[in-house]
Amino acid sequence: MTVSQGGLYWCRGGRGNPVDYTEYSDSIRINTIDAPESVLTVSPSWLSPGDSVTLSCEVEHPSAGWRFYWYKTVPKPSDKSYSYELLPGSTNGTEQDSYIIHGSTHTAGYMCRAGRGDPVFYTHYSKPEFVWSGDVHSAVTLKVSPDRVQHFTSDSVSLSCEGNSTEWRVRRFPEEHYWSYCSNWRSMTGSTCNIDSSQQSNAVYWCESGSGEFSDAVNITIQNADIILVSPVHPVTEGDSVTLGCKLKTGELLSNVFFYQNYKLIQNDTRGELNISAVSKSDEGFYKCKYSGKESVQSWMSVKAVSRPESSSSLIPLIVGLVCGIILIILLLLLYRYRRSKDSHFIRPIQSDSTNQDPAVNHMVNLNETQDNVYSSLLHGDASVYESIRGSEDTENDAGESQDITYSLIELKNIAKRGKRHETVESSVYADVKIGSAAGKSTPAATDEAVYSEVKPGTSLGQ
Repeated sequence: MTVSQGGLYWCRGGRGNPVDYTEYSDSIRINTIDAPESVLTVSPSWLSPGDSVTLSCEVEHPSAGWRFYWYKTVPKPSDKSYSYELLPGSTNGTEQDSYIIHGSTHTAGYMCRAGRGDPVFYTHYSKPEFVWSGDVHSAVTLKVSPDRVQHFTSDSVSLSCEGNSTEWRVRRFPEEHYWSYCSNWRSMTGSTCNIDSSQQSNAVYWCESGSGEFSDAVNITIQNADIILVSPVHPVTEGDSVTLGCKLKTGELLSNVFFYQNYKLIQNDTRGELNISAVSKSDEGFYKCKYSGKESVQSWMSVKAVSRPESSSSLIPLIVGLVCGIILIILLLLLYRYRRSKDSHFIRPIQSDSTNQDPAVNHMVNLNETQDNVYSSLLHGDASVYESIRGSEDTENDAGESQDITYSLIELKNIAKRGKRHETVESSVYADVKIGSAAGKSTPAATDEAVYSEVKPGTSLGQ
């Protein structure tokens, strides 16, 4: 049982037909405490794209221990009220009595409440408060006819919503002097809503869809005056042209009109209109007109910045980076090929040259030629180069005979530069060739004696 009022409570039981009741129980007094109110404020009320919105929640009778819960309003198609959804991070409440929404761009409504204790005792929900945006790229768009901010009390002003939702309604702030017919849910198939312009009022209007979306918001001013400013109700896109005018209640077109921007006179010639061929952000501000001593109220003209594609100059660093990367890769490839080419100069085939070699060496080379030896490897290092020479097989010899093997040990001596430039000390490279025999064969040429060959610096083997 939920007790909504304080007072004395008691009970009794009964059974049978007719009912036989027991005596009444002792009474008990229950005292209820009315939940305090919570009040929400929002700042700013009108948004520019990318603005941060600050929500502040205040308990009617402030005291310690409150935690604050934050909600976004969702239109309820069943009636004129709202349901609510918790905002991120406020499921368990926040200790701070403020909440910041970053980068808000669209019209939206918010609510708050506070709670404390275990179980939690909550305050009442606050009344919804709205932040408005003139962003014309909302999912739902509000259309105003005539398309201007200021209207006479004798004008007929109609509102309609365009979008993908099947239902919509027009909302207004403040709500007083508002024809409730506009707040009823309507079909979004070309139907319109006429607002009551018989009384002077200034208000913000917007559309709400049945799917929970909000349109851009507009200011509409109903004036019981002789002269009004004719200015667009929606923001003007930067770079577009716009024309501001001045209109009498009699509907006459005016000339010799003075136009003011932010209280500063900007045109006072014979023209009756103010033409801006290409609107910029500097044209944003309050405007009013003056004619024959009569002056309109001022209205705000908003300029919507247009996003521009990146200029070609911003691509220059990227292009330069790509070119530098390609050049670096080419240089690395050239360096790699150069190193490979340089290393290959250390590996040369050993060829015979009878005119430059002594007989002992000729004997070694001739032996190599006759036996068709194959050079297995030629390795270079800091100290020595070992050359292994293997004799080729001779199918005409007996199978039991072994081939002679010649071992060559070439020791490289460092060549140091001394004295004048280009003058080098001639060091020698000695080849110690040992000729041995295999399988018991012994010949004079196969005795263990060394043949030394001197190779002069700067010359290549085989040259």
